[in-house]
Formats: sequence, structure tokens, C-alpha cells
Amino acid sequence: MSLQLIEAYVPDKHFEKVNEKLQEQPHTSYWVSSESEERMLIRILVDSDEVEEILNYLESVSNVVDGFETMLIPVRTYLSRETLNSESKEETTQEDADEEEKQILLRASRQELISFVERNSVTTLNYSLMIFFSAIVGSMGFIKDSDAVVIGSMVIAPLIGPVIATAFAAILGDYKLLGKAALTSFVGVAIVVVMAILFNFIFHMSGESSQYTSRTGVTGSDFFLALAAGGAGAIATLNRKAGNLVGVMVAVALLPPNVALGMSIGKGLWGEAYGSFLLVTVNIMCILLSAVIVFSLAGIRPVRWKEVQRANVSRSLSIVFVLIIVASLVGVIFLGEGVPLQ
Repeated sequence: MSLQLIEAYVPDKHFEKVNEKLQEQPHTSYWVSSESEERMLIRILVDSDEVEEILNYLESVSNVVDGFETMLIPVRTYLSRETLNSESKEETTQEDADEEEKQILLRASRQELISFVERNSVTTLNYSLMIFFSAIVGSMGFIKDSDAVVIGSMVIAPLIGPVIATAFAAILGDYKLLGKAALTSFVGVAIVVVMAILFNFIFHMSGESSQYTSRTGVTGSDFFLALAAGGAGAIATLNRKAGNLVGVMVAVALLPPNVALGMSIGKGLWGEAYGSFLLVTVNIMCILLSAVIVFSLAGIRPVRWKEVQRANVSRSLSIVFVLIIVASLVGVIFLGEGVPLQ
């Protein structure tokens, strides 16, 4: 059983109502103490599956009550007489297993995911530098026609965060977060393309490089690769574990085609540049589509889904977002008739 601690600082005049409501929620342990003359502190230890519902209630209260604060703290270890009782532990494990079977996808709470995604939607100096260095390594991998060097560039390319965050923001209907994530993704793509153009002038790359020629057209396998990359990235995000292995998989679909696009532009090979551009478009759209589907299956919903106006806006944005992705893919298929679509 995974536990988390919720701390709620409640103004005295609202304490009785909030306290009564929280005690109705399933919990493992519950404490109340006086924080100050004006506020009470409620600590409630709950299973991770119950966190989101409680936070939703506290969030709704915080919107109308001044001086109301909430914190969520992960609990690594919890010991009590009940937890040390082996029979009770076996029963709890069985109950947890039954609950997990009812869920389509296991995930962290919506509030935790929003915080996680927001951190990956900002264009920071660290992000820009890592993209810069990965672009250099990737470009050298193309010039040397080296699989190992290209793979190394994928390992250090932090492209997974903002791309998956764009899909997450679309599901939430959060225009601000969507704009930040999309801008961060665009910055990453632009850095890679510009660096590839510059390196093309500095070093000579053979037009017969297998690393290059394999990324100048769209093949049927590219669709499946990008869809799998997007799904893996979304599931990793749901568990707040967008680590190196998943990041490499997303980078496979994003970094090399962008390097090929930059190299083609630098050489003035506009036909190859067109093919690389279509491949970049296919990969991004497929990753976004796959991530949107995974987030939908995981039950990700807007912050205030029950409020009609916000819910309608969120649903509309999600639908429009998916339609744009599908239309882009259909367009690529038709436009790619002059490019090798196998």
C-alpha cells in the first residue's frame, strides 16, 4: 500500500465544516492540531488512490477561502500496530490488488502530475544547453556516420518533457500551459536544426551517410515508432518517471530527423529537406496523438471538470487538438507521395 500525507491549514471559522468533510474520506490516520490563533492544522494519512478526490475537495475550498493552504507529502515508511500485524497486512495487500485490477492505468494524482508537467514545460538554461550539446553530438554522429555517437546524442537530449507536456495540457484545456510546452518544444527543435546547419558548413558530410539517408523520407515503420514513443513517454509521465530510457525512445523519433533537416537545409538539398520535414511532422504528431490517448485512458481531466464553461472549453480544445493531429497526418500521407512512403 502506497501512502501519502496531506496537510491542510484551515482558518478557524471554516474548521468544523472542513474537518467533518475530511473525516468522511477514507483514511489510514487522522490528526488535528492548533497551528496558530487563527488556523488549525489537519494531517490526514491516505492511500495514494484516495489522494486526488481529497485534493479536489481541498482545491475547491481554497478557491473561496483566504488563508487556506494544502501540502502533499510522500510517505516512505509508516509503522503502527496494524501495519505490523501480518494478517492485517495480507488482507490489505489483497484489497490493494483488487483495486488495481479495476483501474485501467495506474498514475499519480492529477495535482502531482500538473506540477510535474509544469516543470517540464519551461525553457530553462539547463534545457537549452542540453539540447545544444545533444545537437552537437547528433550532428557529429551524422558526419561520422556512427550509430554509437547518434545514440549518445539521444541519451542526453531532454526532448521528452515539453512534447508530452503539450499533450497533457491539451487534455486539461490549459491554454497557458499548452503555449509554454509548445514553445519549449519549438525551441528544442530550432536549436537542433540551427546547429545541424552550422556544422554542415564547418564539416563535410557525405550524402551517402546511412544516418542521413534513412531520415530523409517517411516510411510506414516511422508511424509505429513514433506512436510507441509517445505512449511510453505518456506512461512514464503518469508515474513521474520520465527517465533516460524512455527519453531515448522519444529522442529516437525526434532528434535524428531534426538533424537531417538541418543538414539538408545547409547543403541546399531541398528535396531531402522536404522529406525530413515530413518525417519530423509525422513523428511529432504521432507522439502527441499517442500521448493524448494514454492520458485519456488514465482519466486525466480538467481541474474543474464539473464547471460547465471550463469543461466545454477543455473538451473542445482536446477535440480540436486531436483533429489537427489527425489532419496533419493525413496531409503528410498525401504530401509525401513524392517522398518514399513504404
